[in-house]
Amino acid sequence: MKIVLPGFWITMFGVGTLNLFLLTDEGLQSPPAWLTLFVWIAGSAFLLWDTFRLKVVNVDEHFLYVSNYLKEIAIPLVDIYDVTENVWLNTHPVTIHLKSPSEFGDRIVFMPKTRFSFFSSHPVVKELKQLARVNQANQQRPLQRSR
Repeated sequence: MKIVLPGFWITMFGVGTLNLFLLTDEGLQSPPAWLTLFVWIAGSAFLLWDTFRLKVVNVDEHFLYVSNYLKEIAIPLVDIYDVTENVWLNTHPVTIHLKSPSEFGDRIVFMPKTRFSFFSSHPVVKELKQLARVNQANQQRPLQRSR
């Protein structure tokens, strides 16, 4: 999703756009070619923005492990401020909002495993919120001394 889709789409749509300019009788005067060029540039910019911000996320009982394929960092679950999801996009990107910025910023965006459900929240959103709440409660609980 992060590498193959943008590379394929940008290349194929670019070749098609270039063909509109080179293979039509009107050449540079062709209005559909200019419209297609605009759509290709705007679509490529959106696709790159949407996919390059995606991270790989794993979780255990105490930490969120975030990777951009080159580097992996561990973020304590108590640092999670909120977890949101965009149900309007078919990839359902999940955003983890952090209390303080990490090396990847104050928001971590990832695409959860695909499931077929429209306009309903992905179960991973509820799971992450629950893990963050439990870790925050455990951190605030005072240590009990044994006698």
